[in-house]
Amino acid sequence: MLALTAGILFFCALFCGFTHILPKNIKVNGIEVGGLTQKEAAYKIRQNFEEELKQKQLKICAKSGEYVFRYPEINYKDDLKNLLKSVKKGGSYTASYECYLCGINEIAPDICRNESIFTVEPYAVFNREGAPFTYYAGNDGIIANEAQLKEDIKNSLNSNFEKVTLKYTCVKRTKTVEEVKKETSLLSSFTTYFDGENLTRTSNIRLAASSLNGRILGGGSVLSFNGAVGARVKERGYLPAKIIVDGEFVEGVGGGVCQVSTTLYNAALLAGLNINEYHPHSLAVSYVPPSRDAMVSGSSCDLKIENSSRTPVYIRAQTGKNFVSFKIYGASTGAVYELSSEVTGNIPATREFTKQKDKARAGKDGVLSSGYLTVKRGNETKITLIRQDRYSPQNAFIYDGDEEENENKGKTFN
Repeated sequence: MLALTAGILFFCALFCGFTHILPKNIKVNGIEVGGLTQKEAAYKIRQNFEEELKQKQLKICAKSGEYVFRYPEINYKDDLKNLLKSVKKGGSYTASYECYLCGINEIAPDICRNESIFTVEPYAVFNREGAPFTYYAGNDGIIANEAQLKEDIKNSLNSNFEKVTLKYTCVKRTKTVEEVKKETSLLSSFTTYFDGENLTRTSNIRLAASSLNGRILGGGSVLSFNGAVGARVKERGYLPAKIIVDGEFVEGVGGGVCQVSTTLYNAALLAGLNINEYHPHSLAVSYVPPSRDAMVSGSSCDLKIENSSRTPVYIRAQTGKNFVSFKIYGASTGAVYELSSEVTGNIPATREFTKQKDKARAGKDGVLSSGYLTVKRGNETKITLIRQDRYSPQNAFIYDGDEEENENKGKTFN
């Protein structure tokens, strides 16, 4: 029973609202609506307003052209419902309307994005070949003002539909090309030389160096030589050449790669970079003085270089017929770095006799050595001991086959 009563009351309220007749001689916005129901009056008034609205358009003028919007993209809301409830016979009334752009919260940002030119700071592109860097000047930005655009659209739609002009804010570049060039200046260069006629070793050196060429080490980052170069295996193009194993030079895949790591090690120190990991060879090498080498091997011995600055450094590797060279670029701190080494002791090689003629060789004494890094800043010079090393001797083997040869003289062999 209660549900039925509630339903009847709702129907009556709805029906009465639709059928309520307005008093005679009522005008709204100059339109005679007396004697009409509220619904009929609202329809008539709105129809008239919509016809007027269809003749209007909103123009937004921007640098690239005009954006034009019309009804029904432009719509409105009014107060007719409340107004028509309160009209009296013979009265003349004005209904208020508020126009709006449908989807303004999507349209305004889209226009601003299309019309904005974002600031591009001057920058450098690091090249693997040719000139180390290509420099670009960038451009200043102009950013369209979204909040102002929304406000101007609303003001235009609710006045005389004046043309809206998009407003911009200029955003200047914060640096110059000259400043970028200072951040990409040459910090160091180091070169070592090899026998270009040793084709397999030369090939390994070139392959390893190419894996490092063009590397960019960001501020606070660490470069792992093994991670950058990868495994030195036949499947990746590495060839057999001399390597050091257990204090002896033997044939092994990837021989020559340690010359690349050593060259990079010296260039990194001369650029002021930190060395987080290095390993000396067991034997002294010929291409750098003692305490200036950096051996790498598989995954157990690595060379790790840290860029502790906030700006990146750029690594350029180059190989020629008989040399490998590294150049490192970045922002200079004003310091000048120098490397030096000192032999502090001698480890005599022993002499052994052998009956195998092909095993005979001259020995080479081992050495004890120290490496130093000198840092010069203005009038200040600081020398730091950075490493101490022990390089094993290579024992001499003296061929002792004369007695055996004499005993065999005159004998006949089948």
